[in-house]
Amino acid sequence: EVNFSHNRMTKMKDLSDCVLLTKLDLDNSFCEISGLEQCCRLTHLSLAHNKISRISGLGSLPLTHLCLRGNQLERIEGLEHLKSLQVLDLSQNRITSLSGLQNLHLLGSINLEKNLQISEIQECKHVHDLLLLRDLNLLGNPVQEQPDYKLAVIFLLQHLTVLDQEKVSAEEKVSSVNKYDPPMDVVAARDHMTHLVYQLMQPQILYETLPSADSPYPMLVMTGPQGCGKRELAHRLCQEFNKYFAYICHTTRGPYFGEENGLDYHFVSQEVFQNMIHMGKFIQTIQYGGHSYGLTRDAIEDVAREGLACCVHMELEGVFSLKKSYFEPRYILLIPTQVEKYIGHLKSRGLYTPAQIDIAVSRIQLYANTSSQRPGFFDNVIPDWEEAYQTLSQAVKEYLLLEELEEGENNRASPDNTSTELASIRRREQLVREALVGKSPGVYSQLFKQTPNDPHPGADQLAAAVSPSSDRRPGSNVKPILPPIPTGR
Repeated sequence: EVNFSHNRMTKMKDLSDCVLLTKLDLDNSFCEISGLEQCCRLTHLSLAHNKISRISGLGSLPLTHLCLRGNQLERIEGLEHLKSLQVLDLSQNRITSLSGLQNLHLLGSINLEKNLQISEIQECKHVHDLLLLRDLNLLGNPVQEQPDYKLAVIFLLQHLTVLDQEKVSAEEKVSSVNKYDPPMDVVAARDHMTHLVYQLMQPQILYETLPSADSPYPMLVMTGPQGCGKRELAHRLCQEFNKYFAYICHTTRGPYFGEENGLDYHFVSQEVFQNMIHMGKFIQTIQYGGHSYGLTRDAIEDVAREGLACCVHMELEGVFSLKKSYFEPRYILLIPTQVEKYIGHLKSRGLYTPAQIDIAVSRIQLYANTSSQRPGFFDNVIPDWEEAYQTLSQAVKEYLLLEELEEGENNRASPDNTSTELASIRRREQLVREALVGKSPGVYSQLFKQTPNDPHPGADQLAAAVSPSSDRRPGSNVKPILPPIPTGR
């Protein structure tokens, strides 16, 4: 170990003969780094308070600690070969960017205090992939004046434990994620709070679909990745069962080819959509693909006044948001199991860019994970969209008792029918009518009770994610209650 600090040296001779040199302090008046190329065991090097404006001459030294404090550096360069570097001090220079550090994967500490040139938070993206980085010091830089500076840096570098010489707390890490990439639960809670506040600011109206412990207003929600067929299924269901279901939804996106305003969606501008939010019109809204989607109270009420149930489709974010409201729909998950076939289907529609297709495919696992990790989150899972309507239609018929009614009508002409059987049929018809207007929770509780399906070829992983049928109330997200533990155990 050699310490030449606080002298007036301006040039260092070749130190290649010092083969055992491991630590060297050269805090003098050097303008360049030289003579160290052959120091094959040098791990600690300090060149603080010199006049160095460019990093060079370090070659591929096995440095683990490097101090360049108080020099005249403007860029970080010449360090790309120092693969063993763990601690780097670049404070009191003129550095404007963190570019040049991205390949130093063993870096655990970086000091950039008082450079006075680092002004953008996004500069942290250059060290985002340094997974061992735990300590970052940006004190005395203009970047600290940026709004939410600390949370933004913590979010970009979530493995940090010390920022600006202060310990990063777990609460700060959670707050940063909730602010810049919040979980769906957090987004849904904020969404629900926003709409509730705006709705309370308006003159209060007595709705027909207010919450009821005994008879929640019947709704059917279909969800799944983009282009999985949920919109087509919703419209087809409403057409076949037009005496029971109606469709409603608002969006700011433009209509696709063949879509009609008021039938496929209520197409509105972003300005109108925002005004509707401020007027407390919405129960649930989401942002997806750069567009806004939402359900309004008035649209649901219009359907309810007709004695019909609402049938809608939405992305997973919308399901999380709707679950925060007082509605308790039945949630049907449509999920592709053959990815290549799904990709071909999206391409054939000609509506999506390659980037949008990649996003849609990446979300398949998100839906599967939600189903497997949250028992009861979905009331039914249909894995094959090509045969989904048959399964969906059968489930609806079972709920509405239509199959039994059809059998009863066929048997009415039979002389073997008794007055008791006819009375039973009429009773069932009445129960169906009461269920649709929310007066018969006993029937409604059976809505879309999951029916056994043959797994799609290659869908073993998905089958494990599908939760079993449940007698819990519609939209329930509660795990089954275990029986009490016997006394003495």
